[in-house]
Amino acid sequence: MTNIELTQLINAGVQFGHKASDWNPKMFPYIYEEKNGFHILDLIQTTKLLKKACEFVNSSAKQNKIFLFVGTKQQASALIEAEAKHCNSYYINYRWLAGTLTNWDTVKLQIEQLKKLEQRHENNIINTLPKKVASIIKKELKKLQKSLGGVKNIPHKPDILIIIDQKIEFTAVKEAKRLNIPIISIVDTDGDPHLIDFPIPGNDDSASSIKLILKILGENIRNVMS
Repeated sequence: MTNIELTQLINAGVQFGHKASDWNPKMFPYIYEEKNGFHILDLIQTTKLLKKACEFVNSSAKQNKIFLFVGTKQQASALIEAEAKHCNSYYINYRWLAGTLTNWDTVKLQIEQLKKLEQRHENNIINTLPKKVASIIKKELKKLQKSLGGVKNIPHKPDILIIIDQKIEFTAVKEAKRLNIPIISIVDTDGDPHLIDFPIPGNDDSASSIKLILKILGENIRNVMS
């Protein structure tokens, strides 16, 4: 399992929470102090829970479980895509479509439509159509690629979700909870750790914090693959 050092977390700014006035009281056990009106997270707790999450992803990877990385906000989008690809996993980084998990049959139809349109594009069939029709089809293709490009080759519904910012991705959290799909997520001081199976107290707004935690989780998936 990947070694986790406090200095890594400190340098990445994982400890910095939100304004104290914006906190969720459920995060109280994971807060070290309030400083200059902001909460500072207890990195000892973060390290402990991150190790627990790493053990879970490592064990799950050995069982060939399917991981879905989810993070649509600006700071997370590119990082989510890069780490998912690095782990030979899947991702949603543009917009979570309502029913992605709970209405999986409909999503599979949309994925098939995406593949069909991509095939037509590759074969230059779209450009042979009237300009107006071709324009409409290209817009649909672009929209589907943004929303479902990261899951177009997923073999079945994901077994585990790795989420950045549970508040923004609340629909994904709600659907996963409904289907008993385990969730791993960074939980900032304004979040609800009770909604997450493997909460990792940390800064979910800083790109450096997100990148480090994704990298650590990803290494515990890739170590099994290598």
